[in-house]
Amino acid sequence: MTTTSASAPILPPTTSPSGVGLGLALLSAASFSTAGSFARSLADAGWSPGASVVVRAGAAAVILAIPTLVAMRGRWGSLRQSGWMIALYGLVAVAGGQVCYFNAIEHLSIGVALLIEYLGTVLVVAWMWLRHGHRPRRLTVIGSTVALLGLALVLDLTGDTHADLVGVLWALGGAIGLAGYFVLSGNDESEVPPVALASAGMTVGALVLLGLGGLGALPMHARFTAVEFGGRQVSWLVPVVGLSLVTAAIAYVAGIGATRRLGPKLASFVGMTEVIFAVMFAWLLLGELPTGVQLAGGVLILAGVALVRMDEGRPEVVDSLVVQPAT
Repeated sequence: MTTTSASAPILPPTTSPSGVGLGLALLSAASFSTAGSFARSLADAGWSPGASVVVRAGAAAVILAIPTLVAMRGRWGSLRQSGWMIALYGLVAVAGGQVCYFNAIEHLSIGVALLIEYLGTVLVVAWMWLRHGHRPRRLTVIGSTVALLGLALVLDLTGDTHADLVGVLWALGGAIGLAGYFVLSGNDESEVPPVALASAGMTVGALVLLGLGGLGALPMHARFTAVEFGGRQVSWLVPVVGLSLVTAAIAYVAGIGATRRLGPKLASFVGMTEVIFAVMFAWLLLGELPTGVQLAGGVLILAGVALVRMDEGRPEVVDSLVVQPAT
């Protein structure tokens, strides 16, 4: 008699990448990329980073309130069951990441700070390996390296930069916040709809930052006067609506939906296209034309994302144990 058996480890469920997921990821990246243009106009008008983040998160929570109520009908128990995740999302992905990044750019050039923050994509790969045993395969490693090289070219870091240790530490905190955003967004065990998670996380983040402001730990000041945006004088409400609706409400909801479809690793790499979109919007709104080096970097980022995408689509190799015929 011949007996054959196969022994295979139980693999965690994964979400197959789809066109919808990629579309949502690109929408999220494009929406996030406009934050710099909106925030710059407020900062030039005298707004502190803390005030900008609080308004961004708080207004987004209000905008998403009604869609959240509709999505949560009959599912309110899931909020209680996922309370810890929502709290972490608000603290790490919303409040922590933004505060760390804005502090980093007070000590570093924006390019260096952003490059360090996007090391969060590598942290996602490391987290998936250490926490879930998803050891990165060759294509993922190659794609990671190519994408980060492309990111460095897009940011055009050949100018005069200064590696201030305090700024580097703040930027690394931003990288942790970015990684936390993708990891928590990709929690497929949560039954909380994306719009509800974004709204609840924004609420938590805004309340935490307001508390820090009340304690004097975070500067909070704003000027409700006309600001300069896109080469013209506009009401301060224009960048505030842009920050809350486009870069928060739309960006976070689309990002959560994309990450649940693609998984944290792939979604984080597609999210790196935010840099390409940021260059494009800076060109359209500020007249800053991308250089040849930046265009070459954009191609490398897309190539890196494509390699990770190909690796995600490959089946896992599972060793089989064949028992020889009994004698």
